[in-house]
Amino acid sequence: LETKWLMNKLYAMAEVELLSTPRDIEISDVTCDSFRVSWEMAREDASRVTHYFIDLSRKEGSEHNRFKHRDVPTKLVAKAGPLPMAVRGHWFLSPRTEYCVAVQTAIRQPDGDYQVSEWSQVVEFCTGDYAMEHLQQLLDKAQAAAGRLLRFSVFYRNQSPEYFHYVRLCGGAMLPSFKDNSGSHGSPINGKLRGVFLGCNTEFDTGLPPKDSPYGPLRFQISADHVLTPSTNLYFADFYCMYTAYHYVVLVLAPAGSEGDSFCKSRLPRLDLTSNPFLTFTPGDVPAFCHASDVILEVLYTEPLLLEHGILAQISGHHQLMSLSTANAKKDPSCKVCNISVGR
Repeated sequence: LETKWLMNKLYAMAEVELLSTPRDIEISDVTCDSFRVSWEMAREDASRVTHYFIDLSRKEGSEHNRFKHRDVPTKLVAKAGPLPMAVRGHWFLSPRTEYCVAVQTAIRQPDGDYQVSEWSQVVEFCTGDYAMEHLQQLLDKAQAAAGRLLRFSVFYRNQSPEYFHYVRLCGGAMLPSFKDNSGSHGSPINGKLRGVFLGCNTEFDTGLPPKDSPYGPLRFQISADHVLTPSTNLYFADFYCMYTAYHYVVLVLAPAGSEGDSFCKSRLPRLDLTSNPFLTFTPGDVPAFCHASDVILEVLYTEPLLLEHGILAQISGHHQLMSLSTANAKKDPSCKVCNISVGR
């Protein structure tokens, strides 16, 4: 009897028409943590298929992102439905990361097994930046950590003697360069927006810029009213930490109508220059400038700055505090203060 049953099952399996291989895979509506996938299959399969198998993996050879959860399965089993199929929340997808996708269709058998098609060809795609809604979540968290406002009067930039020698060779202008990949992996400005980074935080006891800097022994200082004017737009770009108690807020200052301003308008939350928790400008006979006291501000100014508009001097403190440098620094993915519920 057992032999007869097995023979009947093998005969029934042989009679089953094979499923066609999914073809023409298309990826659409890609965000930092979701995408849609569709494909073509034989018309006769559409009514028979009961399940879809989606295989997602990081593209081999792409830069490793330490923040993707390594123990999350890469295969998704979903009930068959209309295409395109939305893939969201099944994996901890990381922003700006290259992935490979393959598709398999299946028919669930009465005994629980699956009759499956061959895997489709592999299609590659890259996830996107944080959308405005994700940046707003970061902004809300940053506002809670900002602290009270303190007065300041100058923006400053520390660098090496070699850097300022090069600036002089280039006509005395500090030229905007692309923002590095420090901070949140999904920040829209990383590697895409040019600017000159400035600091404005002051010491509690003196009200002056810090004596120390991890970026170099020479400091360029420029009056705050030269950079921050009523015609300057202020944008929020990031909030992060580097496995320390310190938190950083990245802001963008862009003159209205500039190329940098055009870039930021559709990508970053704009802040009211006279009323926000991070960096304010109050116009008047004697303009007042304030910075947040409990976070370190990194201000990206999108225009060139001339050395002749400020002063250059040696700092009195240490300049080899490399552990405090944020150059290409990666965000702590475990921090509950500065992380949101999408890829880091």
